[in-house]
Amino acid sequence: MFATKSKRLIHGLLILLAISMVVTGCSTNNTVNSSSAGGEQNAKTITMAWPRDIGSMNPHVYNPSQLLAQSMIYEPLVSYQDGKIVPALAESWTLSPEGKVYTFKIRSNVKFSDGTAFTAQLVKKNMDAVLHNKKMHTWLGVIPLIEKTEVLDDTTFRLTLKESYYPALYDLAVVRPVRFLGEAGFPEDGDTSKGVSSPIGTGPWVLAEYKKDEWAAFTPNPYYWGEKPRVDKVVVKVIPDAQTRVLSFEKGDVDLMYGEGLISYDAYKELENTGKYVTQLSEPVATRNLVLNTMNAKLADLKVRQALSMGYNKEAMVEGVTLGLEEKADYILPPNLPYANIQVSPVKYDVEQANALLDEAGWKLPAGAGVREKDGQPLELELMYDKADLTMKAMAETLQAEWSAIGVNLKITGVELTVYIQRRKANEFDMNFYSTFGAPYDPHSFMTAVAQPGYGVSDTLAALPMKAEIDKKIKAGMATTDDTARTELFGSVLTTLQEQSSILPISYIKQIAVYRNEVAGFTFPSNRDEYPLRGIEKK
Repeated sequence: MFATKSKRLIHGLLILLAISMVVTGCSTNNTVNSSSAGGEQNAKTITMAWPRDIGSMNPHVYNPSQLLAQSMIYEPLVSYQDGKIVPALAESWTLSPEGKVYTFKIRSNVKFSDGTAFTAQLVKKNMDAVLHNKKMHTWLGVIPLIEKTEVLDDTTFRLTLKESYYPALYDLAVVRPVRFLGEAGFPEDGDTSKGVSSPIGTGPWVLAEYKKDEWAAFTPNPYYWGEKPRVDKVVVKVIPDAQTRVLSFEKGDVDLMYGEGLISYDAYKELENTGKYVTQLSEPVATRNLVLNTMNAKLADLKVRQALSMGYNKEAMVEGVTLGLEEKADYILPPNLPYANIQVSPVKYDVEQANALLDEAGWKLPAGAGVREKDGQPLELELMYDKADLTMKAMAETLQAEWSAIGVNLKITGVELTVYIQRRKANEFDMNFYSTFGAPYDPHSFMTAVAQPGYGVSDTLAALPMKAEIDKKIKAGMATTDDTARTELFGSVLTTLQEQSSILPISYIKQIAVYRNEVAGFTFPSNRDEYPLRGIEKK
């Protein structure tokens, strides 16, 4: 997936900080004739379209560096695959009984792309570089909990936390900031927040050629310890406009388009209908939800929230807006995520019952009027959305029309991304769209957003009578080392939130892939932010 976009509040806030950083390395001085990278292609080159430049390729900071490219060059100690944490640069690890001390056995056969050895000393140096700028990374729960980093020997690294935190390994599996730069890549003062000298990693790819805002070419890392790439070169071609990406693909200049929002739903369906190309949809990677702010007196009433949840045809809306590329969601988190497979009855579309609930709540429809009233006040609510997101806009317009049929006057307000973020953080909205983070961030990142103010979710739930109990269960679930207990605790939280209709699931977001018939071996990565090129080849 390309950079996490407006859908991720946490990353959105970090973008504003990271862009101000001075970055070095990967300069345009590395360029060669563009035809060698983006023009003439041989049978072993895969060309991808991407909406923006890959950035400085610093593993320890955020935008403008792109997750796709960072994950090609740099690797984690552990990886997320099919809902589980598996070995990566660490071949094994142990956890102390109290859940605070992780001891990692580092692979002895790993080298960086410059041929130097990957050691426990380099693990510590990278980890300490991240901790040197801890404030930049506190969104990742494990970072503020790190008490000590130690090298026991060349292949043994120990990480000590201040308290037990079950998602620690999941946090270490994300694409940034805890991935590993070679010694020669560090700046003289060691402060990678200011930039890196060169993008030297242990990953399967090396940045070989680069022209800022035009293209970047990657070739296989000759020292790669794992399965070797099956193509000779991957070219990431920068094409900011979505329609131009489609035209380039149809012309034959692009082999693969992949991600979320890379092309319109219409364009995907048109390409699919030609029968000339391979089109694929991933399993759900996240859920698009509607958050109802219970601090609004009208939405504090459970019957009003329940009426809204059943007062629109969700299935028809999702099908109509996304052309079937997303599917109706019945749960706040996709059930394929850890601890998220709960048993609750999905809400059914029922206008008659929605009207009855609003009547019971005291919201009556005066004769000849179109908007319900209570104590002289109209049932008016505002839905805020990111005005650059056309899917949000279309769904907001649909909700406005359908809820008017049950006597609710929904005002929809499209705002700039910066305003959207500010209002969410300040809890200044009645309702807005909220996308969950996906793997490997969830469910723990969602649980953090529910329990801790400032993420656009917790504050909206404050009027729930059981909010304190929800927070208590989340804290216990984060701390326990008992997987069965955590399953029960998190399941209880998700069940309660759905029964309270405080967060309304709308659709499951999926990644798309469109590629030429000569491309083979494409698979969607388990990690939402990883690159999709493992095993890919060209016939």
